[in-house]
Amino acid sequence: MEMIKGGVCAAKGFRANGIHCGIRKNKEKKDLALICSDVPAKAAAVYTTNLVKGAPLTVTKKHIENGVAQAVICNSGNANTCNANGIEIAEGMSALVAEGLHIKAEDVVVASTGVIGQPLDIAPIQNGMDALCGGLSYDGSLYAAEAIMTTDTAVKEIALSFTVGGKTCHIGGIAKGSGMIHPNMATMLVFITTDVAISSAMLSKALQSDIKETFNMISIDGDTSTNDMVVVLANGLAENPEITAEGEAFDAFMKALNTVNVALCRAIAGDGEGASRLLECAVDGAKTLLDANKVAKSVICSSLLKAAIFGADANWGRVLCAIGYSGACVDVSKIDVYFSSAKGSILVCKDGSGVDFSEEKAKEILLEKEITVVVHLNDGSFASKAWGCDLTYEYVRINGDYRS
Repeated sequence: MEMIKGGVCAAKGFRANGIHCGIRKNKEKKDLALICSDVPAKAAAVYTTNLVKGAPLTVTKKHIENGVAQAVICNSGNANTCNANGIEIAEGMSALVAEGLHIKAEDVVVASTGVIGQPLDIAPIQNGMDALCGGLSYDGSLYAAEAIMTTDTAVKEIALSFTVGGKTCHIGGIAKGSGMIHPNMATMLVFITTDVAISSAMLSKALQSDIKETFNMISIDGDTSTNDMVVVLANGLAENPEITAEGEAFDAFMKALNTVNVALCRAIAGDGEGASRLLECAVDGAKTLLDANKVAKSVICSSLLKAAIFGADANWGRVLCAIGYSGACVDVSKIDVYFSSAKGSILVCKDGSGVDFSEEKAKEILLEKEITVVVHLNDGSFASKAWGCDLTYEYVRINGDYRS
């Protein structure tokens, strides 16, 4: 595999664009994105588990029941959620894209992000459609990535090339996510494109499998959102032998998909609202994968630990506390904990008990931008990782006046 440029336009036959259409008051911020494949593509998606779901998710789920899609439209600044006419708006957005691109309305994926419960007027979207469609470009990924941002402070975009069946293939993605993020799908909006030839069934299997170890292992603030989903489009233009079953080709695709997803997970976690540090929990030695996942998630979700990381305080007792209420089957007397960063690694807990360590060295380690809490359970062979961020004063400020 090789990292390349291009985001969602790195794969053959994908164009994208992003514009300001007038949903946002700030004309400097884009608020409408479009991604389009030159040909119909196989499609798969996963959705928020929140019972309160945005209308676009309902419409998208219906549209891709046949495993096919050709375009993705997403607005930001105002979520189409808890609106009486939400379905009508989402279907209307699909119809506008269909008309503008001369494709089927049922082949359009619809997404929306922003403030929940505010009426969404379709007029700005309709007025901006000609510019949105007319500006589609094979180099337009960055514009689309900018248009889906809300409180994000950085564009989240990645692409890579890899080989399947002797053919060079490409996969790329863009994401938005900064707050209202918690495990168990939902997490954010993620749009992934690839030119790999793969059946819709195997594409869905790949995505469903991978999110368990990637997007379902992020937590920023403990809130599971209402609007969010991960969508993958695969248009087959790489012309590799179609992947229709497990095997070497499927494994190669899975590895590429996982690489993209992990990179986007880290980007989302590192850009958590008000965050100053990316926090990773790396667990090994668990009895089962479920136990490893539970421990990693629990540590990442601990508000007390997140606050300690913000203060560069090596308060390892908060790690043990989070493990203790995680619901995982662990032997506390076997647990070792390290804090690690680019400045080194330091043992702070051995066999479930404290050890002498340099507070000065620990603080130096915890002042880095990326921190890893390493947990050795020493009770099995399973491992897992989860991602989050510190909890800062800025998080409260952002969410205290979010609607303004």
